[in-house]
Amino acid sequence: MAVIDVLVIGGGNAALCAALMAAEAGAGVLMLESAPREWRGGNSGHTRNLRCMHDAPQDVLEGAYPEEEFWQDLLKVTGGLTDEALARLVIRASSTCRPWMRSHGVHFQPSLSGALHTARTNAFFMGGGKALVNAFYRSAEHLGVQVRYEAPVDRIELDDGRFVAAFVGSERIAARACVLAAGGFESNRAWLREAWGCNERGEWPADNFLIRGTRFNQGTLLKFMLDAGADAIGDATQAHMVAIDARAPLYDGGICTRIDCVSLGVVVNRDAERFYDEGEDFWPKRYAIWGRLVARQPGQVAYSVIDAKAIGRFMPPVFPGTQADTLPELARRLGLDEARFMQTLDAYNAACRVGRFDHTALDDCRTEGLAPAKTHWARPIDTPPFYGYALRPGVTFTYLGLKTDETAAVRFGGRPSDNLFVAGEMMAGNVLGKGYTAGVGMSIGTAFGRIAGTRAAAAALKERADAAA
Repeated sequence: MAVIDVLVIGGGNAALCAALMAAEAGAGVLMLESAPREWRGGNSGHTRNLRCMHDAPQDVLEGAYPEEEFWQDLLKVTGGLTDEALARLVIRASSTCRPWMRSHGVHFQPSLSGALHTARTNAFFMGGGKALVNAFYRSAEHLGVQVRYEAPVDRIELDDGRFVAAFVGSERIAARACVLAAGGFESNRAWLREAWGCNERGEWPADNFLIRGTRFNQGTLLKFMLDAGADAIGDATQAHMVAIDARAPLYDGGICTRIDCVSLGVVVNRDAERFYDEGEDFWPKRYAIWGRLVARQPGQVAYSVIDAKAIGRFMPPVFPGTQADTLPELARRLGLDEARFMQTLDAYNAACRVGRFDHTALDDCRTEGLAPAKTHWARPIDTPPFYGYALRPGVTFTYLGLKTDETAAVRFGGRPSDNLFVAGEMMAGNVLGKGYTAGVGMSIGTAFGRIAGTRAAAAALKERADAAA
């Protein structure tokens, strides 16, 4: 078999961006996707939007979202656990990638009604992530990119930091350059269990996690690279983790399993006690902290409780919530201790200091003398019917990955490889040490996928030219 120019391992957005850029640069490209064709695209098929910097209104984006504001939003959610140079690279790249995406068949639409606060910051894909993935695959096929499905790579051959070949089972596939974009380890429940360990209550929290995305991100190649001495970054327990409907499937529940009413009510654990400020900030900036918060509660379960006043102010969940005409009845239906539940709700209701309620702004409705406080959108839960939604931690993608630089090169002992590159979830931890804000995962994957594909093509074409000279 002839040596391939660029081998791309993975099948999601980052891998596709790399393959398209490499093909546009004139390289021959082979993609290896571990999933069957009908499940191709990894977690990208579950996405909806891309966080974009812009200095003025642009097509589907309202107002302006300048670099510094994007950076401050990222800084806040990561608590400073981010590489500023790489983060700013991603931010700037997010301002210029949409015309290129459109050239490959991706369409955008205005922010959906009810998707609060994202019309200015996020560009939504027409048809969602599945449409984006399909558009990229069609364009890749048109450019001559070869794609093999059900082709999981379990190991690669390295020579002093250089890529030589990848193995799909016993089959050896050589290439002049390679892009690793095979995702994190979020679907590997044994690895999650090992990372999270046993807590002080004797529980193994990860046993109660649900996986929002693909079942195919087992982290096999990531583990191989870490064992092979590639420089690592990130904490194995950090992830994009969301509080989702406890009735969601184990894998592939996707975006529709999210419960978005947290900021409009209260959240209690199985002991019927509140444990965090539900009104800390706008939902797109804070939704991704709630999975981790629930993961630290007894039994890794919590309950979002609202009343009739909240209905119509959030994207309705796919499954109806538990409904009751009284709060004691709701407690019973949720299986919570009625007396403790009423003690918690009565204390919250009494502490509410209602000013001018405005769910589109950080308003002045707050609690007083209550711990934890609710700092915005605090209104008594007193208008029937009442609703409760059981929550579980939903893992989207993990942040442990390979350390890289502005060239997207994989590094060994601080030395960048000259023909092995990384993009997407496998390196997102460089930008996301912890926390998340809506759409930034796609920003990272698109920016570094394009860089990795460009660099891989340059390395491959140089080697090909040198061999021919």
